[in-house]
Amino acid sequence: MIKWKEEYNIGIELIDNQHKKLFSIANEAYALLKNEFCMDKYDKIVSILVELKDYAIYHFNSEEEYMTKIGYNKFFSQKMEHEYFVNKIKEIDFDKIDINQDKYILDILNFIINWITNHIISKDKLIKEPSKKNL
Repeated sequence: MIKWKEEYNIGIELIDNQHKKLFSIANEAYALLKNEFCMDKYDKIVSILVELKDYAIYHFNSEEEYMTKIGYNKFFSQKMEHEYFVNKIKEIDFDKIDINQDKYILDILNFIINWITNHIISKDKLIKEPSKKNL
């Protein structure tokens, strides 16, 4: 199980809750990896990837709207990283999933967790509400 840590909170409830949902999707992948009774995981892997892509797009749009609203000065670098994440998911070769399904799930998990935690800690933590900047 992939656990949410308090250090991932950036202090903006909307974004924190959306980040928690991304962790929830990662936990779906983790549960699938650990499921010894499911012999063919292909359809479930595809479903998780579609959910991840769709939710990431929703979350990134929401986060970018927030950054635009507050006049965040690193908006474009954030947007580029968001696009990288979505494109990485879109580039997945679904034919390769069947070769070694558990390895593929593990690769997905590593990508999601590493990217999201690094992005949250190094980039999203820099986003602050204007009223909190002046305190």
